[in-house]
Amino acid sequence: MALTLAADQNSVMATLYDAPTDELIDALTEELDNVVEAPEWAAFAKTGHDREMPPQQDDFWARRAASILRKVAVDGPVGVERLSTEYGSLTKGSTRYRVAPRQKTDGSKNIIRTILQQLEDADLVQQQGSEGRIVTGEGRSLLDDTAGDVLEDLDRPELERYA
Repeated sequence: MALTLAADQNSVMATLYDAPTDELIDALTEELDNVVEAPEWAAFAKTGHDREMPPQQDDFWARRAASILRKVAVDGPVGVERLSTEYGSLTKGSTRYRVAPRQKTDGSKNIIRTILQQLEDADLVQQQGSEGRIVTGEGRSLLDDTAGDVLEDLDRPELERYA
């Protein structure tokens, strides 16, 4: 029995919790680049009302989709309102004189809702009634496979036990 346990421990796959978040989101961005497509209005939309300009990254839409997919997997079931709070920021008052007190602002709900709808169309996320959205088995598989690939590619000795 001890032999089978040792064999089972060696065949354990990496999960999304094992991989570093930044590297996982970078790898998921490449995976989701063909799955989600930025709408035409995305080039002009700000990510929150506290922002002055739209995002300048070329792969912003796929990167935000990867981040949202990971957040839904970790926190799910989660709704648009809570994700909007997660992607919000602190404003330091007026941008000219910085005299107003700090306030918490929410992120763009339209961007988050549109990305969640695209992830639902790709069968990576599904609605859980009125509780919010959760990751499907296919979405979990994509996250775990990508995390395994990330851990294999990393040259960090402290993470080798997970690969």
